[in-house]
Amino acid sequence: MRTSRWRVVVYSLVLLTGFLTALPNLFTPAQLADWPSFLPTRQVALGLDLRGGSHLVLEIDTAAMIAECLEITRDDVTNALRKANVDTNSIQISNDQVIISLSDTKDHDGALDALEDLANVQVETPRHGSTAEFVITAPSDNSIHIALSEQGIRNRVDASAQQSLEIIRSRIDQIGVSEPTIQRIGSDRVLVQLPGVQDPSQVRKLLGSTAKLGFYMLADRSRTDKRDSVLTLQDKDGQSYHLHRTPALSGDHLTDAHAGFDPQSHQPVVNFRFDTAGAAKFADITRANVGKPFAIVLDNEVLSAPVIREAITGGSGQISGSFTVGETVTLSALLRAGSLPAPMTVIEERTVGPDLGADAIEMGLYTGLIGLGLVTGLMFFLYGRWGMIANLALGLNVMLTFGALSLMGATLTLPGIAGIVLGIGLAVDANVLINERIREETKRGLSAFMALDSGFKRAYATIVDSNITTLIATALLFEFGSGPVRGFAITMGLGIVISMFTAVAVVRVIMTEIVWRTRMKKLVIEPLWRFMPEKTSISFMRARFLGIGMSLLLSAISIGLFFKPGLDYGVDFKGGIQVEVASSSGNDGNSPLDLGALRQELSTLGLGDVSLQDIGKDGHILIRVERQPGGEQTQTAAVETVKKAVQSIDPAADFERTEVVGPKVSGELAQSGVSAVIFASLAMLCYIWWRFEWPFAVGAIVTLILDVTKTIGFFAIMGLDFNLTAIAALLTLIGYSVNDKVVVYDRMRENLRLYRKMPMREIIDMSINQSLARCLFTSLTTLFAMVPMAIWGGSAVESFAVPMVFGVVIATTSSIYIAAPILLFLDTWRQKQRQKHARLASETDIDDNPLIKKSSS
Repeated sequence: MRTSRWRVVVYSLVLLTGFLTALPNLFTPAQLADWPSFLPTRQVALGLDLRGGSHLVLEIDTAAMIAECLEITRDDVTNALRKANVDTNSIQISNDQVIISLSDTKDHDGALDALEDLANVQVETPRHGSTAEFVITAPSDNSIHIALSEQGIRNRVDASAQQSLEIIRSRIDQIGVSEPTIQRIGSDRVLVQLPGVQDPSQVRKLLGSTAKLGFYMLADRSRTDKRDSVLTLQDKDGQSYHLHRTPALSGDHLTDAHAGFDPQSHQPVVNFRFDTAGAAKFADITRANVGKPFAIVLDNEVLSAPVIREAITGGSGQISGSFTVGETVTLSALLRAGSLPAPMTVIEERTVGPDLGADAIEMGLYTGLIGLGLVTGLMFFLYGRWGMIANLALGLNVMLTFGALSLMGATLTLPGIAGIVLGIGLAVDANVLINERIREETKRGLSAFMALDSGFKRAYATIVDSNITTLIATALLFEFGSGPVRGFAITMGLGIVISMFTAVAVVRVIMTEIVWRTRMKKLVIEPLWRFMPEKTSISFMRARFLGIGMSLLLSAISIGLFFKPGLDYGVDFKGGIQVEVASSSGNDGNSPLDLGALRQELSTLGLGDVSLQDIGKDGHILIRVERQPGGEQTQTAAVETVKKAVQSIDPAADFERTEVVGPKVSGELAQSGVSAVIFASLAMLCYIWWRFEWPFAVGAIVTLILDVTKTIGFFAIMGLDFNLTAIAALLTLIGYSVNDKVVVYDRMRENLRLYRKMPMREIIDMSINQSLARCLFTSLTTLFAMVPMAIWGGSAVESFAVPMVFGVVIATTSSIYIAAPILLFLDTWRQKQRQKHARLASETDIDDNPLIKKSSS
């Protein structure tokens, strides 16, 4: 029976579309510029770990935003009460609220009336319409408290985040970074990725600075009204200035700012110009205060405090203050872009050098090609010419994956490459299942067409079940992961979904066409050389006690290793700083940087626990610094200290990679990682319970726990970094382990229907022997895909590839020697329970039967 022509046409159009969308990735942008306009030209973007650059996550400082809002509110309250002639003892800010202390209780009602405009300010809510922005309470007759409502805070955070996004984009445009990624994540955070930018300190200053510029008159504290509180600020040299709290003129009136040099002192300065309203106001201020000093303040730091010598009516001015040229360029960019509505803190920072990115691309290409070559070679060895059809499907899978990534505008990261490589090993699993099923149907005496049709039908349910379990783990990894790890989830998920088309639908069309055209009577799929018996009859259940006992022992040892020596948590989970340094001496081929001298230098910085590690490359050293006490800003400040210490020993050293993770982010990542593993296990339990029966689900979940504990013990004993990549490895292993068990379970379920009177032990042994080839062959293809990455992948994917090699071996053996025995034990227990209930029911019937009682008496 031939395939429908319409089906062939549809499949051909899908493959052609995938080819055309993937093709641009083989050409340079200059070559694509000459392409016809009707052809797709979008390429897969490379992540920062592949092309180098800086990655920062900024978070709105909500506490500072509330404090600033309350400062403005206090000024408004002061003016409102003054107009209403209400005397106060004090108007202070405490515990996130403005506290008004009235001089006379008789003014209580008048004060509330004066604050009526403030009480009537409304904000919109998504569900409940409008609500008050401020909450005004009167705990006593002479006291009034004003605080922002919860919805008022949420609205201000939302508005600040949206406005900050645009201002940050404007600031990035000022420095001319090509193809930046600037997007909002969550309610109060902004993600910034800058390809090619290698100076995170300059970027941090550019993005993290609020850039609130103000011109303040200096206050005479002896003559200041009690309600006009004085603001005391310092310059960078520590000199204090007493200023009026309200600025005489804000920086909102600036229309331009650019770096320049003072014509007399030749020092770097920032020249600025006001708009018409600002120029008029600036002229009035300087005209009224000739001979008095005024301060130019940026983000609560006094830049300079010159004396007004004459009225400035031209609408322009100059800011000086012992700047460097770079500082004036950054400051002018900040002023041109405008000020942030609220302070923002850099809570996560990662930087990758261009050389490291190029190495990662080269490594990913080589290991991927080696893995692809090993897998295709194995498939040809196992199935001959039919294996070449599976290899063709594998190539189509990779092509369609890149085409889909191009259409989605996705970013390819190093973990994403790992996902594609692992997907290569998992994609042929469907072809292994299909070919093994066709072999069985042929041995039953079916014709070529019948064996082909039956083989695909019988394998399809198993393929769907096994792929869904892997997709569950992948979906949870995408949900709880972040950054490059999400890239892994995307590429692997795409590979699995596309394999359902290439490995099943396309391969079936090709095999059907070959059988029809050659008038094949018998479909024979044989290996080039048979290295295992065609039919096995191993009694696996004889070793069930040994298998479970060894597994429990290894898991117990692994739990002990988890506590001592414990896992080597990366900066993702414990926070802190990680810097990869390439010493100049190592690059020149001479002796690398002296670790002893560097360790001695770093130990004097007062940064706590500092560890150094030679990571295997000539002159490449990994420096780890513990999380610093204090907030996120303390972490980023420590980075500059470490870099200065390294440069004091080796001035020409290159910083290949920098990671700074604050305590807040590390806590969130740790919580997300644990949640992902727990939810993945529960999701697997529910799915298997739904598709099979509860003994199968219990057997799978118990085996899964044993597999995961042994893998964690492997991390501990090998000293591998336990970071987000490690969580990706655990989740992938969970999906793979359940995938492997689903195949065995599916065969058991099929045999239970066919042989209803056969003992459970014999059914289990028979099912394992029938699916043994598939388990071994799939494990080999996955290992062949991952081993090159584990050997040559480098430290960036070490925490994923090496544990996956170990995990594949553990998952395969546990399907045979742990999951199956547990199923046998549960079935034996269930049979005993049934017999017990039947016996009790029989005894109850005897007791209730009067004839039996009479005869017995």
